[in-house]
Amino acid sequence: MRPILTSFLALHWAVVFALLAFICVDGNRGVAGALGVLGVAVENNHLVDLDNAAVVAPLAIALLVVAVLFCWVFVESLVNAAASLDGVDSVARTAFISASAVLSLILIGGAAQGINGLFMVVAVQLTALLASYVAMLAERRSALAGMVLREAESSATAHAMAKGAAHGSLLSRISGRPDIRHDSSHWDGH
Repeated sequence: MRPILTSFLALHWAVVFALLAFICVDGNRGVAGALGVLGVAVENNHLVDLDNAAVVAPLAIALLVVAVLFCWVFVESLVNAAASLDGVDSVARTAFISASAVLSLILIGGAAQGINGLFMVVAVQLTALLASYVAMLAERRSALAGMVLREAESSATAHAMAKGAAHGSLLSRISGRPDIRHDSSHWDGH
């Protein structure tokens, strides 16, 4: 079973963080534009440091790294999900931790600049990230439970078939008749 929800959520977050990085490096809007997309109205007249390359470049790079990590989760979920659920989980965990760290750094930097309303916006984004991660884990556990159930069913079937074959062989030896399931040329009469 393909992890559809994991693929969708990973693609969603990859696009969100890539767009934020693109808006951040845009010369007309910059960091104030990226914060505006998140839902924070920033007045540029008293915040001169937001257009500084020392602020824009690290933030854009951090947002782009998070976008690449979510893109990696998307590719892993499409290519290697059936083979290795642990690979998708470790990359997803790294992506979500990185996204949370970048949002926390935005909150800290915005608080240092005196930007109002940033706490609630970052809290909503962190909640959405957490809900996405929990949904991915639930889908992974559901797939894992299905695999365990299929393995248990096939093991039980194989066990029942082996038990039936052993029982049939034992009865044929006790009765002294050849086993009709086996070749009679191998039977020595004992």
